[in-house]
Amino acid sequence: MPKNARGISETVIRRMPVYHRYLKELIDSGIERVSSKELSNITGFSASQIRQDLNNFGGFGQQGYGYNTKALKEQVDKILGIDKTYNSIVIGAGRLGQAIARYKGFRDSGFNVISLFDIKEDIEDISGIKVRNMKYLEKYIRDEKVEVAIITVPKESCEDVAKRVIDAGVKGIWNFAPYDLKAPSGVVVENIRLNDSLLTLSYFMKEIS
Repeated sequence: MPKNARGISETVIRRMPVYHRYLKELIDSGIERVSSKELSNITGFSASQIRQDLNNFGGFGQQGYGYNTKALKEQVDKILGIDKTYNSIVIGAGRLGQAIARYKGFRDSGFNVISLFDIKEDIEDISGIKVRNMKYLEKYIRDEKVEVAIITVPKESCEDVAKRVIDAGVKGIWNFAPYDLKAPSGVVVENIRLNDSLLTLSYFMKEIS
């Protein structure tokens, strides 16, 4: 399993958003303290695995007390970079792109969608976010210091769009196109394969039928 510069495995990193989600739910429910055993019951991860995961980033708990939910969530926010804000754009203003732009969770997670881009000229603004033509893409990225591009274009356009945004200075790509982009040095790419997830669901549906 790949590791980052700190030697922490990708498996551990991918568990952190789960901790973040459940800690938020605990806080919203008014719970101020939680033990690793209680977190285990909620998340499905073992208590020892939870302690080991968190110890990769420092000691956040106290023996006999457990974890303060708010303090631990703040630490997880920092680990995930949620304490920062990233100017983001959506490329492809079709149904998926529009749905992503409308999703409130982006802003809550530090990703501020400030514009959409599309090859069409006549698309209306989406939830107050302006839709711009692709010919303005590179200039807009540079002028607005865009750090993240969310790509929802067809497969045949994906690689070209990715090259354009990377050349313009984008450092992170969330790719929904059915094409596995490779990340050059200094750029992070997360490929989201919706169809793979759907086929996985199909497999488990078959197993219980």
